[in-house]
Amino acid sequence: MTSSVLPAAIAKGMAALAATLILVAVLVVASGNARDTQTVAITIRHSRFIPAQFAVRRGATFRFVITNNDPIDHEFILGDEAVQRRHEDGTEPEHGHVPGEVTVHAGMVAETTYTFSQSGVLLIGCHAPGHYAYGMRGWVTVTPP
Repeated sequence: MTSSVLPAAIAKGMAALAATLILVAVLVVASGNARDTQTVAITIRHSRFIPAQFAVRRGATFRFVITNNDPIDHEFILGDEAVQRRHEDGTEPEHGHVPGEVTVHAGMVAETTYTFSQSGVLLIGCHAPGHYAYGMRGWVTVTPP
């Protein structure tokens, strides 16, 4: 192998490993006991949430650990369309005091906890200027227990 092929092969293998770990995390999250707080890792890369979608059971409590691999600040805002609209129109410079809402500074890790009390679909969004319109969003499907 040439030196230019080896780094590409390593990067491809690491990407496959990361995808597998994310899938395992989502499966663990989806199958857990609703009384236990479960942890799910979210990565922000290229102004995208990874994973951007998953399913949980109503009544479950999750601790979200969000790693921002981008060189710019982002937000992790979990809620319905009204919550997303409020944040898109709002001017809050920093989040972290409301469950499901946190600012994730460039290159940093932030956490928030959220209990899913109703079935349906909730949205995840970043409302830094232009990010939500760009497509920095995801969703959580909340199913009955």
